[in-house]
Amino acid sequence: MKVTTTLSSAAALSLVAGLALPLAPAAAADAAADSDIRISEIAYTLATDFIEVAADPGTDISGWTFGSVTRGGSVQAQENTVTVPEDTTVGDSGAVAIDVPITNSVKAGSAADGEYGSSAFVIDDDGELVDFQQIGGVVDGKGVTGTKNTFTPAPVIGQEAEPTGATAAGGQSIQLTGEVWKSAAPTPNALPDGNDNGDDGDDGDDDGETPQGVTPIADIQGTGDASPIQGKTVTTRGVVTAAYPEGGLNGYYIQTPGTGGADRADGAASDGIFVYTPDTVADISIDDHVEVTGTVSEHYGQTQISVSASGLKTVDEPAEAVKPVEDAFPAGDEKRESLEGMLLQPSESLTVADNYNTNTYGEVVLATGEGTLDQPTDVHRPGTPEAKALEAENLDREVVLDDGATVNFLKADKDIPLPYLSKEDPVRVGAQANFTSPVVLGFDHEKWRFQPTTRLTGDNAEAVQPTTFTDTRTETPEAVGGQVSLASFNVLNYFTTTGDQLSGCQYYDDREGNHITVRGGCDARGAANAESLKRQETKIVTAINKLDASVVSLMEIENSAAFGKDRDDALATLVKRLNEAAGTEKWDFVDSPAAVPSDEDVIRTALIYQPAEVAPQDESTILDDQDAFSNAREPLSQAFAPKDGTGEIEKDKTFVTISNHFKSKGSGSGPGNEDSGDGQGASNADRVKQAESLVGFAGDQQEAANSDLVYLLGDFNSYTQEDPMQVFYEAGYKDIAAEKTDESTYVFGSRTGSLDHVLALDASDEADGAGADATAFDSVTGADAWNINSVESLALEYSRFNYNVSDLFAPDQFRASDHDPVVVGLFDSSDEGGDDDAGADAAENADADGSSDHPGGKNAGKNGGKNGNHWGSRDGDHPGGKNAGKNGRHNGW
Repeated sequence: MKVTTTLSSAAALSLVAGLALPLAPAAAADAAADSDIRISEIAYTLATDFIEVAADPGTDISGWTFGSVTRGGSVQAQENTVTVPEDTTVGDSGAVAIDVPITNSVKAGSAADGEYGSSAFVIDDDGELVDFQQIGGVVDGKGVTGTKNTFTPAPVIGQEAEPTGATAAGGQSIQLTGEVWKSAAPTPNALPDGNDNGDDGDDGDDDGETPQGVTPIADIQGTGDASPIQGKTVTTRGVVTAAYPEGGLNGYYIQTPGTGGADRADGAASDGIFVYTPDTVADISIDDHVEVTGTVSEHYGQTQISVSASGLKTVDEPAEAVKPVEDAFPAGDEKRESLEGMLLQPSESLTVADNYNTNTYGEVVLATGEGTLDQPTDVHRPGTPEAKALEAENLDREVVLDDGATVNFLKADKDIPLPYLSKEDPVRVGAQANFTSPVVLGFDHEKWRFQPTTRLTGDNAEAVQPTTFTDTRTETPEAVGGQVSLASFNVLNYFTTTGDQLSGCQYYDDREGNHITVRGGCDARGAANAESLKRQETKIVTAINKLDASVVSLMEIENSAAFGKDRDDALATLVKRLNEAAGTEKWDFVDSPAAVPSDEDVIRTALIYQPAEVAPQDESTILDDQDAFSNAREPLSQAFAPKDGTGEIEKDKTFVTISNHFKSKGSGSGPGNEDSGDGQGASNADRVKQAESLVGFAGDQQEAANSDLVYLLGDFNSYTQEDPMQVFYEAGYKDIAAEKTDESTYVFGSRTGSLDHVLALDASDEADGAGADATAFDSVTGADAWNINSVESLALEYSRFNYNVSDLFAPDQFRASDHDPVVVGLFDSSDEGGDDDAGADAAENADADGSSDHPGGKNAGKNGGKNGNHWGSRDGDHPGGKNAGKNGRHNGW
């Protein structure tokens, strides 16, 4: 044992009296009442362990016992207590440190109440407990209780330590400064800066130093994920960098004058903080220099000071301007924590990863690094270390571009134009976001957030919006070549039987109370009335006519038989609208077969085609497998033959198309259909069963048409690497879009992937990519996932018409549905015998795609789509979802 003898020279009695120390536990308070002696610093670093007490200079502490207990409350070993030698007194500094080993075991943060860390105690020479302080824990919460064992001194047993709420950063100690504990470089035998009132009567700030009684913002923030002084009342100063008198945030951010800029030390404590103050937020302006006094807390993970009407004071002294931190937004919570509450100017462009909540909460999810956030099961097998690693990377790359408000636009403020969204400047998944003005880094509900410096709306966008977005729209799909083309298109519950034609329907209404879409109560699922249906039809018709494929597989179209009509009634109406818009009899539909399943859903699959380009061969067929498809839409098969330039039918190129719509991921019952958490959602076993049944059905259709050119199209509700897709790969099918594009068709929960696929049979042992024996995959000339739906904001859908004062509806193809169409070209038109280079091209594509997980290649998903129709409701106020509330702001499934 040794007593540290390096003592500082400082005021003594006046210093200790000015500490305004918190009350000790009862026993300690009684013993120390006359001298106001308290533990003032605890160090437990690898280099040094000590316990320091603050007392009047000259105080004799000879024979006192200094020691520490473990988180269990007992002294671990004899060496964890020290008896102070004779003639040891407190020096002029008003502090003395005693070396004593301390167990490095602490608990901190809001979850640590009642979770104990090591605790330091001091007992005087009369055997009275002077002080008992716990490292970490929760201020004013439950502390460790001294526990009897061989080495625990009797005065400690049964006494409860006082949690400091503070833990030390690497190489630092925890120190009592004013009324709060905080982490700082060790200062044995010298009370921490800020405790010295001085004896010169100077209460000012002549040298630019922090005034006495003012705690720097960095000390409030600390270097951990929570403030080391939660629950304490502090006074601090800063320049107002952002203010939110409207929109629900009810406060402003302040930052230490002169801080920020390009040369800021990496990993330093943040110099910015949020001030929650409904009483004063209207009294300040950006760039004001203010002093605030209030209580420190963590609100949904963000450090803040709560300030009452009397807690704000304007500082007359000029303040050096705050400088935005100009750099790439860092990865990792630790580095981001060091910027919490500070003004930033992100130097790199970020990628839009999601815009689902833009029309609800004014949020745009961005991704750092390259590209969007890939759905893990789209690129890796579910449950594998690779899939888990990708999701961890996704979480680290996410940051939310917010609007400086907590408003749910579907419930309130419907007459205020939505932020970020407009007809002229789309915000699309996959677009680049470039920052044109600074933002403040906040944290709320588990997400880092870029906040504009004041509330953003569509009205003030020119002055306030901090970003611009690249426009990635295309008017038509990429050219896919070929003599004919195939496509899949989900028409998003296209029902010509509108809600007002039925009884019992309930509706989603616009802001004026007009019915827009059916909510429930009847079998209709689409438009509420003819006016709403016309808006839906306009978008679908525009998109399909611009898609311009020879054969189009449709999903989610009304099964009119459910309403006592001809099964094809809605299908016929859609084709009529397509032809009216085209100005010619461009389209026809595949008639339902004579034999249909006895128990069908109210939505179905269908096929439409262009008679000038292809001719149906024989009758269509529906797979009637009630065991496999009792909870899904039955596949529809039709063989087609292309027509040459003279209109002659080329039967030697007859190909089979099968339209599909598997069970969704949002619910399931029975063995294997529970959501196992591996990313495949519910009903995975049923989708596997459906895939197996479809493979058998496709084989029958292949034989019936006497053609190996078999194509499976539609919404399989399965991402590219999931179990149902493996059934197809093992049966000899290839995923054309995954093999030949970098694009995807769907976004859910900010993750991009493909639920929609066109699969081509590639199982011929004789096929070498040449001549008439080429496989269905060899016959493909090109492919594109046309990103017109999934990447666009939900606010553009017909179903959100007049939900907000912003008029975002346009009679175009954008957001005609929630899934993107996939289009595929077939047969090299310059070669009557097939594509001699198709096999080589296919091999080159397969080798170049970078995928090693399955024969279906890759799908890195640069753009994708979303809506709640397939993964469960996500917004309880309108079709497609659930609102989890901002001030409860989570993306719900």
